[in-house]
Amino acid sequence: METKRQKRIAKLIQQDLAEILQGEIRRAGVKNFLISVTKTYVTPDLTMAKVYVSVFPSEKAEEVLEALQKNAKLIKHSVAQRVRYQLRKMPDLLFFRDDTLDYIEKIDSALRESRDPKQGLDTGKDDVKNE
Repeated sequence: METKRQKRIAKLIQQDLAEILQGEIRRAGVKNFLISVTKTYVTPDLTMAKVYVSVFPSEKAEEVLEALQKNAKLIKHSVAQRVRYQLRKMPDLLFFRDDTLDYIEKIDSALRESRDPKQGLDTGKDDVKNE
């Protein structure tokens, strides 16, 4: 159960981190690329922050995640500069891939392909017609 303080700090980190990452993408001039910070959790002792990132197109997700992990200290410093008056100590950042959009896309494509929702389900009962 997260405390109010954990939630407030997580939200603050999430907002500032999203602004930083999206700003860097714009400055680099990268087209057809979107990164969003979907959720952030802070540990009760406020030393670690788990950051879930969604990347579009999803083919580049692993590459982006590796780059974020490699530059975690630099990113932490950038966020710390923004929140220096709200936080005494900035938590370490751990980045994880949020694959919710991929999961939704798989479900959506499965629903589009199958016209009969019962298709492929084996109930173990034989169909009996009453005549």
